[in-house]
Amino acid sequence: MKDKCAPEVREMTLEDVQDVILIEREIFLFPWSIGNFSDSVKAGYVCRVIVKENTILGYGIMMMSPEEGHILTLGIGVDCQKQGLGKVMIDYFSDHARINNAKSILLDVRESNERAIRLYKKMGFEHIAVRKDYYPTMSGRENALVMKLIL
Repeated sequence: MKDKCAPEVREMTLEDVQDVILIEREIFLFPWSIGNFSDSVKAGYVCRVIVKENTILGYGIMMMSPEEGHILTLGIGVDCQKQGLGKVMIDYFSDHARINNAKSILLDVRESNERAIRLYKKMGFEHIAVRKDYYPTMSGRENALVMKLIL
């Protein structure tokens, strides 16, 4: 029997974007815009939210190509971090990519985001490349680590 209080992953709608952007702005210094999220939903990307009791706790967006998925963004609200919800989203995207015959998943992560890097490595992602000066910072630019999970 499904625990009705357990969080669930569902499709992100345009109506969800207002709540998603609040989390985005809470956790990122350089957040995506409302337009970025709306355009991703309209483009048919794999846009998902993780909800509990009708409250959005986090979100993720993955773009699919025939051979791989590319996680473009993933975020969990500050009050809900360190509860395994990031892993739930990654597992969801991994399953979705597998079902759609992808061979791998890629993602980019800030070089300084040690907690996320630990999670990704624990889930089987490997560091395969560096994107120099990829992310903006308050004092310049920061490298992104490109990580890949073989499915």
